[in-house]
Amino acid sequence: MKIGQPSDLPVAATPSQAAATSGAAAKGGPAAAANEAASRQASNTGVAVKVSARVRTLEQASRSDAAEVDMDKVNAVRSAIEQGTYVVNAEAIADKLLANAKEMLDRTRS
Repeated sequence: MKIGQPSDLPVAATPSQAAATSGAAAKGGPAAAANEAASRQASNTGVAVKVSARVRTLEQASRSDAAEVDMDKVNAVRSAIEQGTYVVNAEAIADKLLANAKEMLDRTRS
């Protein structure tokens, strides 16, 4: 669910949901179908959330700070992979994995 989107709009049953309800009615009768429909309705309801102006400002700032994709570099790597000349530096990958794991452990201990 996205924040800021109305979640209390009625949701139409998809064909698979309708088939599941009719299958439940065939197996357990009308009571089973009613219970299935009630549980599905309960899972579709949402809670109203208000987002402060400060959070909206932070969200907009994070969107504008998003890293631009360097398509020249992407195409160069793609080309090297296709030609079979791309070399993976396993040592650099291992070092970064260990650094990330250490960082995560330090955060959980704090």
